[in-house]
Amino acid sequence: MARPNFVLITADDMNWDAVGAFGCPTAGTTPNIDRLAAEGLRFKHGHVTIAVCQPSRSALMTGRYPHLSGGEGFYRLRYKDVPILPAILRTEGYDVGILGKVPHSTPYQAFQWDMARDQIHLGQGRNPKVYYQYAKNFVQDAIDGDRPFFLMANSHDPHRPFYGNDKAEWYGELDPPAVLPSRTFAPEEVIIPGFLPDIPDVRLEIAEYYNSVRRCDDTVGRLLDVLDEAGVAENTLVMFLSDNGMAFPFAKTNCYLNSTRTPWVVRWPAVVQAGCVDAKHFIAAIDYLPTVLDAIGVDVPDGVNGKSVLPVLQGAEQAGCEQVFTQFHQTSARSNYPMRCVQNARFGYIFNPWSDGERAFRNESQSGRSWQAMQEAAANDPKLAARNYVFTYRVLEEFYDFANDPNALHNLIDDPNYAGEIQGLRNALESWMVETGDPALNAFRGRASQQALDDLMDHLADTIGQRVDE
Repeated sequence: MARPNFVLITADDMNWDAVGAFGCPTAGTTPNIDRLAAEGLRFKHGHVTIAVCQPSRSALMTGRYPHLSGGEGFYRLRYKDVPILPAILRTEGYDVGILGKVPHSTPYQAFQWDMARDQIHLGQGRNPKVYYQYAKNFVQDAIDGDRPFFLMANSHDPHRPFYGNDKAEWYGELDPPAVLPSRTFAPEEVIIPGFLPDIPDVRLEIAEYYNSVRRCDDTVGRLLDVLDEAGVAENTLVMFLSDNGMAFPFAKTNCYLNSTRTPWVVRWPAVVQAGCVDAKHFIAAIDYLPTVLDAIGVDVPDGVNGKSVLPVLQGAEQAGCEQVFTQFHQTSARSNYPMRCVQNARFGYIFNPWSDGERAFRNESQSGRSWQAMQEAAANDPKLAARNYVFTYRVLEEFYDFANDPNALHNLIDDPNYAGEIQGLRNALESWMVETGDPALNAFRGRASQQALDDLMDHLADTIGQRVDE
């Protein structure tokens, strides 16, 4: 069989449960992604490695945990000479192209894609017709040159501003313009995620969010059209996922289930059986690079943390896929909120060394109408006030029965009935920290000491974002 082509499609801030094939309770959100899932394999336990845009994509492109690649925040990699996937593929004769999120997906500024079109060329990353045309030209050029191709197609939907939002007047001034989603949603027809309160402005913003989800799905459909029309779908490995959870409180830029779980779909008709659901294996963003290289028989570079899941795609069982380690470092405003998490099929443990009862969490999700409405409603709702407090200040350790409490509503860290499970995940996290040289290890081991926690915060303030040339 000829070497496969690769298409990596990413959504921007799409929650795992926004997709119909993953059980979205609001009907009609993603017909094209649902079609992709029906034609391939979807992972129940698919996770990004870090739930924020640029670091998430750096993990995909390097196969390394952010603290080992130097891609913890919104800047290029701190460490030089970390191999990146498009560069490796180019040396193997692949054409490499990218649509949208170009700086966020290019770990080194000096790297030049064979084809690159960014947000400004794509209707602010929100015009499916333009994605289609650029993708078609790129794929046809590769076919005409008898070369395989790698295309990373990054939608800017459903990132804020959502379609229909009163802050999005600039849509009408774009060249090319953004377009109307193939369907829009009214507030009364959407289902509110369980980690958010069902109050009017939250309901309105969720409807606007689903408008943008649908337009992202429209883009996915047009990209799939390109492969079908070019006659290359059979031997093209398509993967779809989101870079992180939705930009609402308790999702994006955190380590909850709704932060890192992603609607991971794989289609490769020549290899992957259609209509399959994998509910056993965990797959993480760091696994993408080694899986792609394994698919073409290329050795994985030293220092890669991820593993190839090619055997899983081929229908086999694979050891070492029973849990996932995720992390968080820094918001786009470059404020440090270090978090570490380990999750298995049932439980999740989160370590928050930044939480001291005084330091307040601030992230992008608080810029929308939902957080403002939550704050206003909390004045007359003690339960919501307590929930808002948890989001703002957190606690040092969190432990959830994610299988029964996917929305992380009940922190069981002090429940003696779960002492064994809690300690088991603590031990797993510590072993992982030792293995990966995590700078948070001393703070974790000394978590009873505020000085140990403060030392970590001081260290991060001095290092994250600083270029290291060693």
